[in-house]
Amino acid sequence: MASQYNRFTEAYNVRLEAATLAKNRPHPIHLANTEELRYRRPFDCEFPGQPSHIASYTKGLPHDPKTGLLIKPNDFQTFIRALDAGDEFSIREVPLGPQIPEPRFISGIASTPKADGSPTDVRAWESMAAGNTYDLEGPDAHAVTMPPAPALDSKELVYEISESYWMALVRDVPFTRFDDDVVRDAVRSLNQTEWIRFLAKGGPLPPSLSDAQRKRLRKPFTIDTVFRGVTKGDLEGPYLSQFMLIGNSGIANGNKIEDGFVQYGAHRVDQKVRAVEDGRDYMTTFKSFVDVQNGADVRGREVYSDGFRFITTPRDLATYVHFDALYQAYLNACLILLGMKVPFDKGLPFQLDDDVDKQQTFATFGGPHILSLVTEVATRALKAVRFQKYNVHRRLRPEAVGGLIEYYHNNPDSEIVAGVKPLYEALDKDMLNRVSMHNESQNKLCDGDVPRMSDFEDGESSATRLLPMAFPEGSPMHPSYGAGHAAVAGACVTVLKAFFDHGHELRMPDENGNMVPFAFVPTRDGQSLKNVISEYGNKPLTVEGELNKVCSNISIGRNWAGVHYFTDYRESITLGEKIAIGILEEQKLTYGENFSMTVPLFDGTVYRI
Repeated sequence: MASQYNRFTEAYNVRLEAATLAKNRPHPIHLANTEELRYRRPFDCEFPGQPSHIASYTKGLPHDPKTGLLIKPNDFQTFIRALDAGDEFSIREVPLGPQIPEPRFISGIASTPKADGSPTDVRAWESMAAGNTYDLEGPDAHAVTMPPAPALDSKELVYEISESYWMALVRDVPFTRFDDDVVRDAVRSLNQTEWIRFLAKGGPLPPSLSDAQRKRLRKPFTIDTVFRGVTKGDLEGPYLSQFMLIGNSGIANGNKIEDGFVQYGAHRVDQKVRAVEDGRDYMTTFKSFVDVQNGADVRGREVYSDGFRFITTPRDLATYVHFDALYQAYLNACLILLGMKVPFDKGLPFQLDDDVDKQQTFATFGGPHILSLVTEVATRALKAVRFQKYNVHRRLRPEAVGGLIEYYHNNPDSEIVAGVKPLYEALDKDMLNRVSMHNESQNKLCDGDVPRMSDFEDGESSATRLLPMAFPEGSPMHPSYGAGHAAVAGACVTVLKAFFDHGHELRMPDENGNMVPFAFVPTRDGQSLKNVISEYGNKPLTVEGELNKVCSNISIGRNWAGVHYFTDYRESITLGEKIAIGILEEQKLTYGENFSMTVPLFDGTVYRI
């Protein structure tokens, strides 16, 4: 009985110790930018002097079909009250959809109907209350934070929305052909933004920049660095991480890694993705833009090509992150690393020969342990980033910025969007002209036998400056900052870097059995992979570099779709990293073995657990 009592007591004490560790983490102050109440409605319109909320996320609330802006300021306050309350009854009181004549889209009033002629439904907001939940492991959702998001009138947003526009314009250029003229034009255009010129000019930086802003400054781009991430390894080798392309050898060495099959037990999963039709974008008419801001559920209306291919273009990557199981890429990476027998972190136990250790890893410090942990951190990162999205920042999506730019372009004297003037005037007008020509060509395409021009209101131009979207429905139904994909990426990749020897070089056997480095890219048709390591000086890629790169690929894949900005990626991966480290620290208290983990962080430093 005494032994059993001691076990009860010890188990309780371990939980107390973990709870004390969590309690002692300082809860930061959560700071948003000052835009939510800054911009006001003119006094000669309805709701005079009330906040216009042009710089806030309002998607799903009723919007004016002529301006694309929020109709009633009180709707936004109802939205905020529901977010703070976090209960289903308060959330049900928030007006959803155009409310004309009911929260549902009727053909001729709003969105085109479904294929069967029935009305188009609205989309509900996604997990509004998730940030208010509690957890029994890891940092509380409120114990991590993100700095204020770039403001509507900031030089940083000029760069960010310019990057969004250029990403849309080069969405169909293969990653292996980034020497294309339009990519070179993108580089020149982005390098002319004030945000990039801060570092290009040299000298002291403006004292008004915060520490977070200084860390986010970008050096001038080249065709080899544009649209890439900023962590160690992002600029090494091909654009795509090897973990997004290769597989493992599988049972009885039945596959080559370049076949792209990831072994799931006796099954195998192909790394190829379903290809969507090249050159087709969405939300390029103002009417369709307003419909989507009203929450029109137009999901599933994208058009697919026949067959599958390796991720070849940014549009393919956008398709991947449209449908991924959120932690899918990191689970694949873990299986590939295990299949390649990449060694674990040197601080972990049971890595000697069996006749020395007398036990093998499995339930702890082995494959099942790390595979389950990769998925375990994902949901906790999602809760933390949901709190930032809904309860702190409420940042408008890039598509909404495109809507503001389009409306201001056509109505420069409208007082309700006067706050858009600094952003609009700073944008590259040649870039905007390219966008308008791109959208005009999009709007003359046909959906079946029906030209898209039929979606226009009388007198509406087909040459809009709206942000062309890869998804018919545009962004998800939640604010932009932070990014769920990026937060999960940061958490999952941190776990993998903690368990595996992050400095290990990736090699494969050649025809003579020699272990040689590799760097695969898709062939032009996307049907196979070719090794181009010689183009990179035969320098081996590392576990850390390719894990960081898969984190950036997935996060920036959402930017390629048009649904996120650069800062959403940059700040969210760090938030996810903090969640993962907190979980690893608490779990370490539960083991009897004396061990350590050395984790390379995204900022280039190293953290030891």
